[in-house]
Amino acid sequence: MTVTILQTDVSWASPRANVDNADRLLSQHPGSDLYVLPEMWATGFATTPHDIAEGTCSIALEWMQQSARRHRCALSGSLLIHTDDGLYRNRHYFVTPDATFLYDKHHLFTYGHEDEYITAGSEHVVAEWQGRRFLLLTCYDLRFPVWARYGLAGLYDAIVVVANWPEKRQQAWRILTRARAVENQCYLIGCNRVGDDEFCHYRGESLVCDSKGDTLGEASPDVQQGLTVSIDFGLQDYARQRFRVLDDRD
Repeated sequence: MTVTILQTDVSWASPRANVDNADRLLSQHPGSDLYVLPEMWATGFATTPHDIAEGTCSIALEWMQQSARRHRCALSGSLLIHTDDGLYRNRHYFVTPDATFLYDKHHLFTYGHEDEYITAGSEHVVAEWQGRRFLLLTCYDLRFPVWARYGLAGLYDAIVVVANWPEKRQQAWRILTRARAVENQCYLIGCNRVGDDEFCHYRGESLVCDSKGDTLGEASPDVQQGLTVSIDFGLQDYARQRFRVLDDRD
């Protein structure tokens, strides 16, 4: 499977501009099976969502769905959504030509007051695409290994984590992405934004790593770019069968 990470510089509270930017970047990297965007890629990371959040019929989600059908691919990324029942959600969408999976971020970033207005999700979500299964995580979720545990979170082939992970905690991003891959014997696809908002600088360093923690591809720091990596699930299946760590998991 060919995966392209779209490491974007997000314009604050500007869904139309961010959709246009993502569309340009995607068009420069045609032919991938899966494209991954950052957390809250259409607005920036907003903990006070009033007048910023989109509704469930957002232009960003509509673009994801149209692009999935047009390019016969899947797209993944989170959006700040004001739901029909009046709640605000940090909602991670995984969109294929025929289906839309959605995961509401479970671990809200209380240090940044995300929990004051946004409602946490309570369910794991594993999306299916091309016969493979992808566990969806969003940013702060990465710090909680039990939530991501293979088996407890369902059976899956890869983790997709989308993030607004600031430069001041970049070392944690580097370590935790590899740790989640190693302990669950799976690929990890991590997309982090670049650029600045009112509070933080974002360095990016989006990546794909394998079940040994080896980096298959890593985006340049502080550069908006597309990163394309080919991943071989057959090799991972073989590794899991030969070195059966998951049989001994807690």
